[in-house]
Amino acid sequence: MKLLTFQATHFRWKTFSKTLPEAPDLDLSDEMTEAVVAFLHIEAGDQGEERKGSVFTQTLKHLKWIANKRGLRNVVLHSFTHLGGQNAEPAFAEGFMKEMAERLTKTGYTVKLTPFGYFCSWDLGVYGDSLAKVWKDI
Repeated sequence: MKLLTFQATHFRWKTFSKTLPEAPDLDLSDEMTEAVVAFLHIEAGDQGEERKGSVFTQTLKHLKWIANKRGLRNVVLHSFTHLGGQNAEPAFAEGFMKEMAERLTKTGYTVKLTPFGYFCSWDLGVYGDSLAKVWKDI
């Protein structure tokens, strides 16, 4: 798992082009303000049951830690396979992200997922301090 997280003033996205043929046809745009924006690259090595549990827990803790540093209660999860390494199977990656969203929601966060299987255009505003931009390799 590779994570690039931002403490964002705002994040807007719009579907641009489909990257997975099996993804549904979508033309969506959405946004969230005062949020942690997490670009997740779920890797092939994260797919084993034992590894998945460890990666899931560490990712969850990291997202909450980043959010709590600024008192943010909003989270955007975006699949971003350009962070390096070999990609997990798409079904696994999508399921991982949905499970992460459910867990965060159960603990009081408002969570949005960008459309899985799409390139999106973005408008991202990020706070200026160092902690507002964090890279993590799990």
